[in-house]
Amino acid sequence: MSQKNNQVAGSDEIVDISIAHSPDSDDAFMFYGLATNKIRVPGYRFNHTLTDIETLNHRAINDAFYDITAVSFHAYPYMQEHYTLMGCGGSVGEGYGPMVISSKDRLPGDLEGIRVAVPGTLTTAMLALKIFNPKIDTVVVPFDQIIPEVLAGNFEAGLIIHEGQLTYAHNGLKKVIDLAVWWQEQTGMILPLGGNAVRRSFSPERLKILTAAVRDSIQHGLDNRESALEYAMQFARDLDTNLASRFVSMYVNERTIDFGKDGRAAIHKLLEVGYEKGIITVKPKIDFVD
Repeated sequence: MSQKNNQVAGSDEIVDISIAHSPDSDDAFMFYGLATNKIRVPGYRFNHTLTDIETLNHRAINDAFYDITAVSFHAYPYMQEHYTLMGCGGSVGEGYGPMVISSKDRLPGDLEGIRVAVPGTLTTAMLALKIFNPKIDTVVVPFDQIIPEVLAGNFEAGLIIHEGQLTYAHNGLKKVIDLAVWWQEQTGMILPLGGNAVRRSFSPERLKILTAAVRDSIQHGLDNRESALEYAMQFARDLDTNLASRFVSMYVNERTIDFGKDGRAAIHKLLEVGYEKGIITVKPKIDFVD
């Protein structure tokens, strides 16, 4: 955690800012500018930590461990006292998103009564699955082990996120349901998956500086796609360059620069539905820093 968060950045000091995000090619692409010092902010130094999203969710809820952290929207209500959302840096599924896969042909209605491996209780994928059918029996498995576990026959189905959305068919697995497609059919809205949260204890001026830094990093990646993609490839699990480029395009685009009015409305809608159904137990209070 930053040691100088309550000071004003000046010419004679450096304020350390801790940033945490997933070790995925899309997040790496997003933070390429900051991580490689292509984007600099006078008076600030950014220190990056990479770990899985479920761990980041729990750390943000339990102790506000990082100054800026990637979070699942499902988890946000439980940390909203200590964090506000940035208006940039979001991952949104527009016609694609978390999906349930199986080694056999199954219908969505077949999921009730079998065990489904899921990547974490606080992931937005899990929220969408429980909104779809709260009776589905789920077991938490590390996200990168879900496909191997289904292939091994340890689970009848798995809820996949990240690169698995592009690789599952190569392993002979079948799609049961794409939850982003289902959500859009039900609500007419996109499915917002995650975003970046920043600690509320910062001054309004610093919140804007940090949000601008993240937005500039995203824009730098989009403006320097080849270099940013080359950097992101080191985090592209089981993807060749073409698939990695496709995956990055899915989740780092103009909507990552800003959710847009409809994107923000979709975040409100998703969390309201989750709360109304009793899946989320804290009433969501959503605000953004731009």
